[in-house]
Amino acid sequence: MKKVYERNNIAFDMPSPYCPGCGHGVIHRLVIDAIKEAGQEDNTIFMAPVGCSILAYTYLDLDICQPAHGRTPAAATGIKRALPDSLVVLYQGDGDLAAIGTAEIIHAANRGENITAIFVNNAIYGMTGGQMAPTTLKGQKATTCPFGRSPEDGQGYPIRVCELLQSLGGVTYAARTSVHTAPNVLKTKKAIQTGIENQMEKKGFSIIEILSACPVNWGLSPQKSNEFIANEMIGYFPLGDFKKDGKIIQRSDH
Repeated sequence: MKKVYERNNIAFDMPSPYCPGCGHGVIHRLVIDAIKEAGQEDNTIFMAPVGCSILAYTYLDLDICQPAHGRTPAAATGIKRALPDSLVVLYQGDGDLAAIGTAEIIHAANRGENITAIFVNNAIYGMTGGQMAPTTLKGQKATTCPFGRSPEDGQGYPIRVCELLQSLGGVTYAARTSVHTAPNVLKTKKAIQTGIENQMEKKGFSIIEILSACPVNWGLSPQKSNEFIANEMIGYFPLGDFKKDGKIIQRSDH
């Protein structure tokens, strides 16, 4: 029989550390596949701060740096400028990138730092107890908004990161994808490949935002979590390219 799929040896042979139905494991596989296919496994510096992403350190055979919470773009800037020929990949969640690290991601993007950011948006603080995140949807329940997020009660609105960053001159590529269905997984891999190719070609800052499930903190089964992405999240966080090759792509829905 012809072998069509096998374990990527960048990942150690061990059980996944993530909860059942979590999208992080799928996304990690897409990232390391893209790194290996680009021939960059020995030249990559993988950067992930505090959060569920920290579990990647236990099973990815890459040079890895753990910055302080939210400070990954700042640390990545220093590493990339010191080692300009390395492939620097950021891996951040929504509570990290869009809350405590908002200033860092905005200014790294605006400076056009030649790095690739993978932004996992599961609309919740996953590791620390299911608190409301900057991306938590209006009406969505979390431990810090048990009756549902309410802008009228001073809890603000969900932040759309790609839409926020696309206007910045240093951003060459901004895309939002998802991993809730097989076709979207393939689109996500292609977007990650584009972000890596942009960095290798020295085009500037790339960000790939990925909608992902958090069944445990959402209080849903894995299947219902994927339905939540399809029926709720994508309505507010539309999928597609927002900026490509430095050109803003106009959208009719926002």
